[in-house]
Amino acid sequence: MSERRVTIERVRPALKPGLLAVWRNRDTVQIGIDPRRAIALTGMRGAAVLLGLLDGSRDLGQVLATAGELGICAEVADRVIALLAAGGALHDFPVSAYRAMPPGLRTRLAPELATAALAHGDGDGGARVLARRQGACVRVEGMSRVGLCVASLLAASGIGMVISTGWPPGGGTGSSGPPPTGAPPFPDALSPGGPAGPAGAAGPVGACRRPDLVIFADTYRRELPELLRREGVPHLAAAASEAIGVVGPLVLPRGTACLRCLDLTRAERDPAWPLILAQLTAGGADPPACDTVLAVAVAAQAAAQALAFVDRPVSASAVTNGTLELVLPDWRWRRRTWMPHDRCGCGRRSTL
Repeated sequence: MSERRVTIERVRPALKPGLLAVWRNRDTVQIGIDPRRAIALTGMRGAAVLLGLLDGSRDLGQVLATAGELGICAEVADRVIALLAAGGALHDFPVSAYRAMPPGLRTRLAPELATAALAHGDGDGGARVLARRQGACVRVEGMSRVGLCVASLLAASGIGMVISTGWPPGGGTGSSGPPPTGAPPFPDALSPGGPAGPAGAAGPVGACRRPDLVIFADTYRRELPELLRREGVPHLAAAASEAIGVVGPLVLPRGTACLRCLDLTRAERDPAWPLILAQLTAGGADPPACDTVLAVAVAAQAAAQALAFVDRPVSASAVTNGTLELVLPDWRWRRRTWMPHDRCGCGRRSTL
């Protein structure tokens, strides 16, 4: 038997979770409900029992052998499996990924795996996406309602380490005060309630880990974006105030528009913008015009863009050289394009 055949037979074919099997008539089975995901197979009346074997508990050879014992010839079973795989309804059951997770974590992340497998069309049950998330470190700078919600969403989505840091919004510094100007972007002391381990539970961790992504949520140190750019750390902005939510840009230190590019563009349109920007260092309005639903909507969009970056780092993002903006009361997200500014030179100075 060839090496390729051995590899194929070790595959554990399973219907992708999240897809419901229904019968259109006595002869036709449909896997999935929405036409954008569904696949229908005819001639299945005598092979319906095969669907019950596609649960990941058997490798391909065992599926074919069991199907034969139930009166389904190997050729028919192999053909059905091939059609289901071609239609995106099958995946290779991620046994190794499941074994590496505690049962509780596996149950909690099952919807994440199912969604990743369907959204990306992966044939590994979302195992590679999960591995990327579990190995990622995301730092959320700013403990506003948006920031805290983003951190919670990322931890629940399987990000292995989520660090939440900063100081309360509205300009307050708390008892210890804000970090001093010029502080390193990755301080040694992290918020004890922020880091989340693989199980998503808070706990102390060392600060030597370089973040894969930093998210600025509303209030943050104004010098931090430049420090991160120099360190070559991608960062994403997210804010909600004045009944408007803005997510983006995602700054990739290799020539995409940075936050300074946006300020330079605004200054060209409004000569008073630099003066206004200087006054924003004291914080925003108190209370901020950001209700619960707006904060959650912005946090969900920011988390979605962060996950898109972690899951597929090389893919184009909706917030690369752009922002997604939500203006109440119509609740419709719109994209706004921002290009690198000639006077910024962030791409030329980039370390990458």
